[in-house]
Amino acid sequence: MPATEALSTQRNDESFDNVWDEIVWRGLVHVSTDEAELKAILSGPPVTYYCGFDPTAPSLHLGNLVQLLLMRRFQLAGHRPLGLVGGSTGLIGDPRPTAERTLQSPDTVREWVGYLEAQVSKFLSFEGDNAARLVNNLDWTAPLSAIDFLRDIGKFFRVGTMLKKDAVSARLNSEAGISYTEFSYQILQGMDFLELYRSYDCVLQTGGSDQWGNLTSGTDLIRKAEGATAHAIGTPLITNSDGTKFGKSEGNAVWLDPALTSPYAFYQFWLNTDDADVIQRLKIFTFLDRAEIDRLAEAVASEPFRREAQRALALEVTTLVHGADATRAAIDAAAALFGQGDLAGLDADTLEAALRELPNTTTRAETTVIQLLVDTGLTASLGESRRALDQGGVYLNNEKVTDASAALTGNTLPGGMAVLRRGKKTLAGVFVE
Repeated sequence: MPATEALSTQRNDESFDNVWDEIVWRGLVHVSTDEAELKAILSGPPVTYYCGFDPTAPSLHLGNLVQLLLMRRFQLAGHRPLGLVGGSTGLIGDPRPTAERTLQSPDTVREWVGYLEAQVSKFLSFEGDNAARLVNNLDWTAPLSAIDFLRDIGKFFRVGTMLKKDAVSARLNSEAGISYTEFSYQILQGMDFLELYRSYDCVLQTGGSDQWGNLTSGTDLIRKAEGATAHAIGTPLITNSDGTKFGKSEGNAVWLDPALTSPYAFYQFWLNTDDADVIQRLKIFTFLDRAEIDRLAEAVASEPFRREAQRALALEVTTLVHGADATRAAIDAAAALFGQGDLAGLDADTLEAALRELPNTTTRAETTVIQLLVDTGLTASLGESRRALDQGGVYLNNEKVTDASAALTGNTLPGGMAVLRRGKKTLAGVFVE
């Protein structure tokens, strides 16, 4: 089923008295404004809240998924979400700790806005009394003159306070420094919150804790300009237990767009989660309830070799993002690669995506298997290839190869691909040119 169909089956955990207690248990609150008041607000009548997504790339990534799922949990509790895509802030980019962002052209940003709006829409419901709405901050920023911006908004900001923001402070102390453009980003984000407060009575913003300075610029601006109280929640930056950065696969970002990170690669990313991290990932990235997650925690402790928690995590998140059909295709591809399914019956795109994740080579049809073993790095020499063949440990498309002269000719899968395997677990992909 399409990913959007999963919305109808999603539920908050009824074992919690309110959604605030649930998100705290799930580890989603790293920093916030008044906790007691937030708990009261989120436990009461519906309120409007928002999260912003800047089009600094053509796709959202796993860090954005944390925010999307938090938005969905609040919507399931009856609150009204605003998904903001930054058509104006995307033209500037929030300050990174190390250097200025490369500014994209207005046409590129406009195109990326469309991509992100489509992605955000998959994770929220646009039906019912608390239907989600998409907004674009370019709508209220573009008509504003520089003089109006400085008089009406800039007058509420104190430079000393702005300089103390973590992102700004880090850049000021670096060789790169910071431009006035990126220095002004926090004012623009604060103005977004003020505009949404005025137009939609929006009283809560969520974001990553690394954005806390930008989040509080909005709450401070609403207090100064309107004399009202607004709130913010900063989610923790997720890291792996070994200290490495979460959300990277082979050094590359894990994207939500299947054209940038295939469903197969996406599924494998979650399947490879370390035992020490998997329960936290289940809490944050799935709608499994506390009882089921506790059961999976016991399985990790008692039978880690079964990797039941990792399989549940990969299944849940890949289905959430890419839908049940793509997830099943990814599972079938993984099984078939290791001789537990029909390679020929796989969807060609899924098979290609899987093989691209492996060591691979592009070659001619007449290339011999023993040469392919060397070309893909499965062996270091032709002599080692022959020995592996003699030992019965070489497979082409899950068929054992015994003839040293065997070649690809006539042995490829649809699409001109082949799966080369040495032993039980060492795989490589072959593409015929």
